[in-house]
Amino acid sequence: MAIRKAVILAAGHGTRFLPATKAVPKEMLPLVDKPVIQYVVEEAVAAGLQHVTIVTAGPKRSVEDHFDRNPELELLLENTGKEVELREIRRVADLADMSFVRQKERRGIAHAVLMAHHVVGEEPFALFFPDDIIVSDVPAIRQLMAVHERHGGSVIAVQRLPRQEVVHYGVITPEAMEDRVYRVRGIVEKPSAEEASSELATVGRYVLTADIWPLLERTPPGVNGEMQLTDTLAMLLEAGHPLFACEFEGERFDTGRPLGLLEASVALALRREDSGPALKRYLRSLSLS
Repeated sequence: MAIRKAVILAAGHGTRFLPATKAVPKEMLPLVDKPVIQYVVEEAVAAGLQHVTIVTAGPKRSVEDHFDRNPELELLLENTGKEVELREIRRVADLADMSFVRQKERRGIAHAVLMAHHVVGEEPFALFFPDDIIVSDVPAIRQLMAVHERHGGSVIAVQRLPRQEVVHYGVITPEAMEDRVYRVRGIVEKPSAEEASSELATVGRYVLTADIWPLLERTPPGVNGEMQLTDTLAMLLEAGHPLFACEFEGERFDTGRPLGLLEASVALALRREDSGPALKRYLRSLSLS
């Protein structure tokens, strides 16, 4: 069955960015001149996904407003001759067929995914964590979709990291199948560097089949009472369902950390014709001072 739907998780508190995120969702923090979550929606659209569901919680109405029409602003831009800006905000509102669901209780990632079940239905879907911004020639999620099309089953994105860093991620036990594709034989959340079975860490892109829904419902609460998706994936393996990993090609930025957001902002700004040359001159002036 072709993958048509995307789910984007935007229900976290964003405590690493306080006080900035006291009233502004972390997904709405800017990377140059676009909010973080817009990059993820654009990746989904570029991969050919037709419907996007965003899971929110708490005071995150601005996420919905960003992808909606704003007639008053559009009229202002039209009357002041700002045609480029007008086309852009209309493009954003028309990016995809979108819906929004609420996670009324923050009970972990697995629970947040479960909130989208009634929208997605019994078909495979793409799952995004918007903290991970991936710049690539082929959209990262499309690379996972290609693995699903060849092998079926669920597919998770992985990145090879230094062993001292994998302690912050889910880590897989891989069995090589083809170039950059692995059958997952085990998965553990945040193992110690000594216990990690590989240097392949999970990243916030997934293709999940409908086999995941009953397992999400049965995922036990872990640390802080939160239901972790890594535990659900381990249950998927225990139930005998196939799980694959794709070591995607592209450059990943972890915008869930202040330094990661800053690194992504600088890297993306340097690649743009309207900001790159001036920013390079500024950065060179800092190095000389």
